[in-house]
Amino acid sequence: MPPDIHPLPDSVTPYFVYPFTLEPHVLTLEASRRSTLSAHAARREAYLKSREDEKERRKREALRRIAPGFEPSSTPLVPMKRDSAHPPTESSSEPMHLQSKSVMDELVDQLAALDSNFKP
Repeated sequence: MPPDIHPLPDSVTPYFVYPFTLEPHVLTLEASRRSTLSAHAARREAYLKSREDEKERRKREALRRIAPGFEPSSTPLVPMKRDSAHPPTESSSEPMHLQSKSVMDELVDQLAALDSNFKP
């Protein structure tokens, strides 16, 4: 036999001894590593969410510059007449037929009044 070969022992069980003195040290390092990883993951998630919210906010602002009052998650905007937006109240001193006059009717009335004042 060559001299550099070491023969195997009859039993290998003495080599399988686990030093339990390392156990608390390994457990505390593993717990701190897990807590650090979870803290980093939470911070990363919060950062990604804030970036996504900022993108969404900028998109909404750009859409509102084009169409004020537009909200992507709501129903489409429907144009409304100005008269129908504010229904007349009963406490108003003007009669109902005078409130429903259009702008053109008022203009015609004013021109007629000017014309009647101008005639000699």
